[in-house]
Amino acid sequence: MLAAMPDSAPSPLSAGGPALRDGGDACPGTLRLHRADDGALARVRVPGGVLSADRAEALLAAAGRFGDGELHLTSRGNVQLRGLGAECGGGLAELLAGAGLLPSAAHERARNIVASPLAGLDGSPALGERLAELDALVCASAAAASLSGRFLFALDDGRGDVDALGADVTLIADGDAFLLRIGPGDEVFRIPAAEGPRAALRAAEAFLRAARDSGAWRVKDLPAPVRSELVRAVGTAVGPAEHRPRPRTAKAPEPGTHGPGGRHGPGGTPETTPGSGAAPETTPGPGYAPETTPGSTDALPDAHRHANPHGPAHTAAPDHPPQAPPASAAALAVDVPLGRLTPGQWRLLTATARRYGGELRLTPWRGIVVPGPFTGAEAADALGALAAAGLITSPDSPWTGVGACIGRPGCAKSLADVRAEAGAALGPAGRLPVYWSGCERRCGHPHGEWIDVVATPDGHRISYVRGERRYPPATVRDDPAALAAAVAAARARAL
Repeated sequence: MLAAMPDSAPSPLSAGGPALRDGGDACPGTLRLHRADDGALARVRVPGGVLSADRAEALLAAAGRFGDGELHLTSRGNVQLRGLGAECGGGLAELLAGAGLLPSAAHERARNIVASPLAGLDGSPALGERLAELDALVCASAAAASLSGRFLFALDDGRGDVDALGADVTLIADGDAFLLRIGPGDEVFRIPAAEGPRAALRAAEAFLRAARDSGAWRVKDLPAPVRSELVRAVGTAVGPAEHRPRPRTAKAPEPGTHGPGGRHGPGGTPETTPGSGAAPETTPGPGYAPETTPGSTDALPDAHRHANPHGPAHTAAPDHPPQAPPASAAALAVDVPLGRLTPGQWRLLTATARRYGGELRLTPWRGIVVPGPFTGAEAADALGALAAAGLITSPDSPWTGVGACIGRPGCAKSLADVRAEAGAALGPAGRLPVYWSGCERRCGHPHGEWIDVVATPDGHRISYVRGERRYPPATVRDDPAALAAAVAAARARAL
């Protein structure tokens, strides 16, 4: 079936020459550091967000030895190290390679793969073997080394969570098959599950051929006729297309305990059930676009308290684990305020993983899933410790759905310390996610339905976004109380 989709020619990079688009792809990696106002930064790709406890400890060691000691989650389930010295590259690469976090130097920025974080933990299909196979295929492909750091693969377990993120190549579990989606379109192609990873790689290689003339970084950037021809070519190789609309809003795992049937609420009864179709119509979690750099070292004195430069410090309401834990849990899920983890928080998460399931799963919503199994008492104890450390363990936290770009002081282009402003404006959890941006670039903004807050020379512009439609904005000038009230009202917007 797949033989009709030919391998692409070796990339210029693999042949020893410069990549055709190298001058424009500024995405950082571990071998190519990015200079920021707070020092150099490295982005460590973690395919599917899956980290063994040993590799998690290696990341903490790298952050402490070369950077500011903290670990910053990105909108693709990767890890960013900040405050690095300009000359640390060789030592950092050696440490990460020794831990298995840098399996191919040529592909280190191409290993962008997101996966459903709860796959195999709540009754949904497991994706671990297919994830490992796809990563290995990417690293073995000379052509794939030319993929930009912006290109994204997604493996969805059928619930529609990462399918909604608008990846360039998406595999969606559907019974004993995968549905292959190319770019943001609504057409999918049914292929046997065993052939899914190789079909995804071949589709990415076909994109590289299609992008030669336009220099497009991603499928959505191709001229419309070229994009249509790419989809047609893939269909010729794998079979007829089916119509399956892409979910327009991503649904992040809710903080708390999870097991077969969905998230466990008080008393241990499932509250949600993962489906095999589009994402459920429930309160959305933010589905992030090409990843940005979370984590200002000044924005969060601790995980729940922000110094408000315009008034008294604001303390978020504490999170609480379920009062009546379930009899058992397959996994715990926590969110991380603005994606910034202190060494103590990371160490606690790693120790919890080592004691139970042995791994962490970083989510595209700057959260972490800790697979078990756990007894009910173990789950309650672990959630209690994680909450005490400042992590979000309850969906009613004021931090739920709140995101921001790095802002000042880490980004010279930002007009404001939007992370501190987001903390100062915290209130009851809103229906809609909100994203604060320090400039018009809106790095890392959500997909789907969300509230857009942008710092401008005149104050802050607040607008409601739904899909490709942006509604008329309101501008709030230099008045923190009015800004907080306007954001809360916008997040409570009725359907």
